[in-house]
Amino acid sequence: MNKDTEIDMEEVKLNELDPEKQPMTGDGQAAGGEKNGSVKLKVPEDEVAFTGLSKEELMKVAGTPGWVRTRWVLLVLFWLGWVGMLAGAIVIIVQAPRCKPIPEMNWWNEGPIYQISDLEAFSGGMEGVEAKLDDMSQLKVKALVLGPFHTVQADQPSSLNLKEINPTFGSKQTLEALMGKAHKKGISVVLDLTPNFLGTNPWFGINDDEIIEKVQAAAVYWLNLGVDGIKVSDLSFASELANWSKLREAVQGNRTEQTRPRALMGVVENISAPEVSQLVNSSGVDLVLSDLLSSKNEGVERIRDMDTLHSQQRSMAWGLGASNRAHLSKQASGLIRLYQLLLFTMPGTPVFTYGDEIGLEAEGAESPKMVWDVEKEPSKEAAEGNRTEHAAVRKWFRSLSDLRGKERSLLHGDYYSLYSSPSSLAFLRLWDQSDRYITAVNWGDKAETLKLSLKPTEGVELPETAKVKSSTDENLVEESSISLDSLTLGPGQAVLLLFPFMS
Repeated sequence: MNKDTEIDMEEVKLNELDPEKQPMTGDGQAAGGEKNGSVKLKVPEDEVAFTGLSKEELMKVAGTPGWVRTRWVLLVLFWLGWVGMLAGAIVIIVQAPRCKPIPEMNWWNEGPIYQISDLEAFSGGMEGVEAKLDDMSQLKVKALVLGPFHTVQADQPSSLNLKEINPTFGSKQTLEALMGKAHKKGISVVLDLTPNFLGTNPWFGINDDEIIEKVQAAAVYWLNLGVDGIKVSDLSFASELANWSKLREAVQGNRTEQTRPRALMGVVENISAPEVSQLVNSSGVDLVLSDLLSSKNEGVERIRDMDTLHSQQRSMAWGLGASNRAHLSKQASGLIRLYQLLLFTMPGTPVFTYGDEIGLEAEGAESPKMVWDVEKEPSKEAAEGNRTEHAAVRKWFRSLSDLRGKERSLLHGDYYSLYSSPSSLAFLRLWDQSDRYITAVNWGDKAETLKLSLKPTEGVELPETAKVKSSTDENLVEESSISLDSLTLGPGQAVLLLFPFMS
């Protein structure tokens, strides 16, 4: 066997031992003279990648006249656009209506004041009041007026002790605990220090400097304990006492921007609106609660009183029966929701006696026992109707209180009278660029059509229509639009209308 034959045999053996080297088709060589199973790679020629211009080349190009002109054009366009936007912003700011500055507001202007004259009837004493503070917070109450609950015998000045709490109602410790929890909830606490609250005359009917000095000393004592304000009755008499200015100084002194102001609150009865206005200035009190709404039964008189006092609204408090700590039900004649709407939208601070939020019925001279958990199932079937009504009235009260706290027009807005008659009235509340509100009430026993109008000199215009915000009249559905040219209210009905600010 020759040498070539041996080499061929070796290749055959290797091919049999290594199957991976067998050709893919097994039929001879592939085209091009290449053996099967072989891959011919074509290596590309070297490619030249573009790496951009060098610094020297860029500087050379940037200096050409074309690029210089382009840069200047872009720079000029940028600054022209910037100046144009600045000028546009200035024009918008100058032409936009300026916001009216918010008047100075204190805590006694921010929401309803809630009087609890009989703590035992309300919730079994001070501890019970503390337990019910969550309910007060839900009503958006901003202040509680507690008492009077000091020790005194009717018409006996010598028995007066304004620093001692009647143990029937609580103690100094329970009062401190009550105030601590109330303050955490943003509720202020005012004490009624009317000296002879059990007798025939609030000040014993005597012009005695010793009495006012006792009130002053008690005011200092309780204010140092954390009380937020002092209330007294018969302000007309008290403010004429020789030492009245000392009581004022004790309550209102040392006011700074860093300290929470203490309030001096006075009650007046049986005087006219002009006299109330004069007393606000002469007495220097922070808040005057009058009986004007209770003593005046006609819409013409009530509108006239609001016309007189609206400019002093941050010093005015309104209530129906609240001036003598009576319940709303005694004078509302079944129109609880009507008067709640009226009080919450009048220019001033609304004042209620405990139970007014549910329409609690007061009978006789005794304080009615407060009804709680009105939204739960009644324990007796006979009470179901009353409890359902209590729950509905409370819901209405809460909605009005919440609305007043949110809307600037109702909180501190301007007031304009629109209509009045013996049994009805209507007025407008507005503030700057906020929504406007119209209150219309008819406490008469017949339906009445109210012709709403503004004096031409007022500088304010009424729209043709307004939307119903809240209503007790089933014919005035909430969110519906009604014409202001002829507003008809059913007997004993009230409505709150809304229309937006129009520039």
